[in-house]
Amino acid sequence: MKQLRLLVPANDEHFDESAYLRANPDVAQAVAAGILASGREHFELFGRNEGRSQRLAVPQEWKAAKLAHIRSCLSRPAAARCGTGLIDCLDHDLRERWGVVATENVSAHEYDSRALALIERHRKGWVLDCGAGLRNTYYAHVVNAEIVEYDSTDILAIAERLPFRDACFDAVLSLNVLEHVKDPFAAARELIRVLRPGGELLCVAPFLQPLHGYPHHYFNMTREGLASLFAALSDHRFEIYGAMHPVWAMQWFLARYSQGLPQAQRQRFEAMTVSQLLAPAAQLELDEIATELDEACRTELASAHALHARKPQ
Repeated sequence: MKQLRLLVPANDEHFDESAYLRANPDVAQAVAAGILASGREHFELFGRNEGRSQRLAVPQEWKAAKLAHIRSCLSRPAAARCGTGLIDCLDHDLRERWGVVATENVSAHEYDSRALALIERHRKGWVLDCGAGLRNTYYAHVVNAEIVEYDSTDILAIAERLPFRDACFDAVLSLNVLEHVKDPFAAARELIRVLRPGGELLCVAPFLQPLHGYPHHYFNMTREGLASLFAALSDHRFEIYGAMHPVWAMQWFLARYSQGLPQAQRQRFEAMTVSQLLAPAAQLELDEIATELDEACRTELASAHALHARKPQ
């Protein structure tokens, strides 16, 4: 299986200035502002001891081979625009309709063991990673589709209107993406459409997670909701493993709740026992650990939202 690790430790033997700046945007900003003469200077002063990384460039021959294959899979190749190392299928109308906006948020996750196993099983075929984010390992047979132009992105496209022909992928990955698309039903239909008969899907979608945006966060879903999106597929099998375990959700909620409190109440909150937090919610709602929670945190962790609206005349 042909793959290349893009994010690697920086060291004296293989130090690369441009790769170091790609991996360390804070250093790049300091160099641009004239605070530092170069990335090498930062590495000598701080980076070596801090264990900083550098980010390699994807080899041009890898990109060229993959983009040639992608072009052969496009339903409307004439409408696609070839950019620097990627194919752009996002026109103005698509961006407007589906809420694609510029964002400085970076979505970057490593593949978990199940995703890696799927990529390995289909090493002789083609895998679509829909909403790939910034990938630290680049695979020659995995097509990274995104709305953000990361260096690992192969094609700019939206999940609700994938630019590919029917049945052109042996497997499809959708990992922590469907909560960020405006129409998850349309996105699911597209993922099914581009999957060949007998092809394999791995989809991970959040249920209990706070609000987070790359750049938007529209929907969380239950197991039944996820099943309904992919009802046309067979052999459904659900798992809860790794970061999907409830303890991750509990810790995320508690940590974010603590961050939303002023210092005095934060210390009180963090000193409370589980038994104290299990007091009647109607009672806790009147406590300062609830009344002094900041508005941003209330929105991120709200139990529900009430919408008041009026139909236009």
